[in-house]
Amino acid sequence: MKIIFEKSVKGRRAARFNSDVPISPKLPDNLKKEKQAELPELAEIDIIRHFTNLSRNNFGVDNNFYPLGSCTMKYNPKLGEIIARDERFSGLHPILPQLPEGNLLTQGALEVIYETGRLLSEITGMDEFTTQPLAGAHGELTGMMIVSAYHKKKRNKKTRVIIPDSAHGTNPASSAICGYEVTTIPTNKNGVMDIKKFKKELNNEIAAVMLTCPNTLGLFNSDIGKICKMAHSMDALMYYDGANLNAILGKCRPGDIGFDIVHLNLHKTFATPHGGGGPGAGPVGVKESLRKFLPISQVVKGSDGKYFLNYNQQDSIGYLAPFYGNFAVILKAYIYLLTLGKEGLIKVAENAVLNANYLLAQLKKHYHLPYDRTCMHEFVISAKRQKEKGVRTLDVAKRLLDFGFHPPTIYFPLIVEEAMMIEPTETESKETLDNFAEAMIKIAREVEENPKVVKTAPHNLLISRLDEVKAARELNLRW
Repeated sequence: MKIIFEKSVKGRRAARFNSDVPISPKLPDNLKKEKQAELPELAEIDIIRHFTNLSRNNFGVDNNFYPLGSCTMKYNPKLGEIIARDERFSGLHPILPQLPEGNLLTQGALEVIYETGRLLSEITGMDEFTTQPLAGAHGELTGMMIVSAYHKKKRNKKTRVIIPDSAHGTNPASSAICGYEVTTIPTNKNGVMDIKKFKKELNNEIAAVMLTCPNTLGLFNSDIGKICKMAHSMDALMYYDGANLNAILGKCRPGDIGFDIVHLNLHKTFATPHGGGGPGAGPVGVKESLRKFLPISQVVKGSDGKYFLNYNQQDSIGYLAPFYGNFAVILKAYIYLLTLGKEGLIKVAENAVLNANYLLAQLKKHYHLPYDRTCMHEFVISAKRQKEKGVRTLDVAKRLLDFGFHPPTIYFPLIVEEAMMIEPTETESKETLDNFAEAMIKIAREVEENPKVVKTAPHNLLISRLDEVKAARELNLRW
């Protein structure tokens, strides 16, 4: 396929329309470049075909299996997309009057935000939510700002945050941005944070403990209740990284265990579009004692049943995002929640865990398993054995592309050598999982019989293997 510049023909144009709208004044000569921009000259059909063909080279959950561990790349139901495009939602402007007098347009949108918060509170065991954060990492920052505000209000002299070595990298980053030092606790032989070493590091300097449960190894920490009690004894807050909530929906509520703050990823657990640079949403929930620190503004339901925005929050951490968060994303999550209901959400967790363990059972004979335990919604295997034959995890990932699958998360968590973190989600069928397992097993056999075919993959894509070091050091974004 020729690229768009190669299709250019001098003098060719797309359709032009006659218009009686006055033409704007010409650009002053001093603002013009000496040389005109070199743009392709094309007919409309050439342009349409070019971008349509480009779109066919994209990969997403609508194309095939996307087992990106810790990202929960589940299928996004199209019902949410259809409703979110309804002009009665999509046509709203955020500065429309919020009060019902004389304008009822915003009441429905405010109700969606309010009710989504109520549902998320019920699911997580929290007392109040803000839907303002625009991404998961933004939610983490919000949570840590609340931690800081809480201790400042109490005049606590807290300087450190405890985080396990298996944590997502945004955890220490969010803590550092809020001025805290990070203390890292290693993982024990069972694949969870070492509670003995945690106890040694726990003292009055600890502001919070940030945990993902189940963790990035896909393992649930049975000591989590003890950890929460120990942290609270030092007036440290428990922060729940909700990246892996998909595993425990309807089965376990973080707030019931002892967590004080929760951030969620609507683009993971609640099936809103994921990737492509956004938009995302990372709502944050808190226990009652932290409600007053939530960002401005909060949607409130009045005694008359009408909704309005409350800006009178004296102890709030302040404004966090323009207006009210990414409303369309919140709306899609709300639709997802209403569609599934309580029983459906429970099935999500059950099927996610079932799919992960089914896939793990097929692959652990062919790849190294660092922690041989029943997993939750995801698991981590390693290409440690393949490395002995000169094949690395990156090579396995590249070879998977030849079979039409997106590779899993690789080289994370960092505590596992040659790691591959695989999360099938609940939306994949047994047939899809079998096909993926077959490809992974075939690659393991190729490593034994013909490692070169793996080390030089991919072979049947538009672009063969790139020199990634050269590409990073000699970046060229020009045509």
